[in-house]
Amino acid sequence: MIETHAHLYDEAFDQDRPEMLQRALAVGVQQIWMPNCDSSTIEPMLRLAEQYPDVCLPMIGLHPTYVKENFEQELYTVEKWLSPLSVSRFIAIGEIGMDLYWDKTFVEQQKQAFLIQCDLALKHNLWIDIHSRNAFWEVVELIEKVGNARLKGIFHCFTGTLDEAQKAIELGFKLGVGGVVTFKNGGLDKVLPNIDLTQVVLETDSPYLAPVPYRGKRNETSYLTLVAQRVADLMGVSVEKVIQQTSENAQQLLSEHRKITHTHES
Repeated sequence: MIETHAHLYDEAFDQDRPEMLQRALAVGVQQIWMPNCDSSTIEPMLRLAEQYPDVCLPMIGLHPTYVKENFEQELYTVEKWLSPLSVSRFIAIGEIGMDLYWDKTFVEQQKQAFLIQCDLALKHNLWIDIHSRNAFWEVVELIEKVGNARLKGIFHCFTGTLDEAQKAIELGFKLGVGGVVTFKNGGLDKVLPNIDLTQVVLETDSPYLAPVPYRGKRNETSYLTLVAQRVADLMGVSVEKVIQQTSENAQQLLSEHRKITHTHES
């Protein structure tokens, strides 16, 4: 299994991080992709990537809820990490996007930050990991404004409608499905049976959004098995098929990036 979104560096894991990672590996998780939040999370994230090479793979980016007055300075830090010497450390630009749930103070800055980071993704041949809470169509509008078919990635924590799922897929993005799929009123029971498994990747968003029966508690990557099982139930396929196909979907994102980068370098 590939876990496409987990904040492993979060302080929620400070007491038992090695044990938590062992539990994930024990249930068959082979890779864990780590989205960044802001400049304060880069170092702890990279320490984990160094401790667990080939397992913990980092992204770089400015999360929309961390977009404040100093967002340009934060983006300068992101750009600095994308220098020729260090860009190869990162698998994606993320997580980036818009969040109109918590605070709408910096909506315009969120839009600017997203567009700038999309440009960085295209410049460095990286895909993007999108956070779009209460802002799906606003993000779609920005992607269409960028207007470049090379811009690909994942709509992380996808919880939208079938129309929204189809729009994301049409734009060339995968749907990141996590613990919400196990919630009684999560809504994905109306979406997943109507889309192809080739468009889905698995995630937990640890330490947030734990699946049933751990809802409301700290989430961790080993619970990815519960997400995979629920996706299998809703899509009418075996859990083995879900694990195999979603892992292939995730690897495709990585290999496409590596192929483009190699061509670009040669």
